[in-house]
Amino acid sequence: MTSEIRTAIVTGASKGIGAAIARQLAADGFQTIVNYASSSDEAAEIVSGIEEAGGRALAVRADVADARALTALFDRAEAEFGRVDVLVNNAGISKFSPLAEVSDEDFQQQVAVNLTGTFNGMREGARRLRDGGRIINLSTSIIGHYSPGNGVYAATKAAVEAMTHTLAKELGTRGITVNAVAPGPIATELLFKGRSEELIQRLINDIPLGRLGLPEDIARIVSFLASAESGWINGQIIRANGGRN
Repeated sequence: MTSEIRTAIVTGASKGIGAAIARQLAADGFQTIVNYASSSDEAAEIVSGIEEAGGRALAVRADVADARALTALFDRAEAEFGRVDVLVNNAGISKFSPLAEVSDEDFQQQVAVNLTGTFNGMREGARRLRDGGRIINLSTSIIGHYSPGNGVYAATKAAVEAMTHTLAKELGTRGITVNAVAPGPIATELLFKGRSEELIQRLINDIPLGRLGLPEDIARIVSFLASAESGWINGQIIRANGGRN
């Protein structure tokens, strides 16, 4: 990584962890593509905040589950800001449900966004990132904990971790590192949706640090992995969960 102006794409960056990552990378000096699927107003607000702070950002709509949309996303990034240095595959969804009650639709949707979407991003990134770049995937610390109601979500993210390890070895000769961050319970809409207050409190009680994580906790880790200082870290899964597992 050099001292020149660099460009980052963050998928699913209109809210939650993705929004915090986009803001952090912009603060680090990256020209930032704020990707979104449907939340155009929220994405525009993130871009506005980055620009007011003196950064450069652009909101670009793309469904990560559509390979052609990922290609178009990179095309737009390169047209606006030049070659891409960092790709953060953050876009993801979670449908909390016991395995026996998972509908075909919910199963397919999680596979499409979490697994196919991340694969599409990794493949496009492998083809188009500058040498010395960074691919950072979002996994989950549910892997290793395997709490009830998260079976399909955990399965999609386990596949993401497998691809992370493999692509890290495939791109190493180009100086591109590939790592993943696996958050524990983070205080976002994704966590709270479909979960009772009692369940959320049980989650908190299970965390040695005694609190839910914040999106900014994860953004700071991504910031490090996107930096020159992380150049010897490759093919790793960083579990950020307050000591829960």
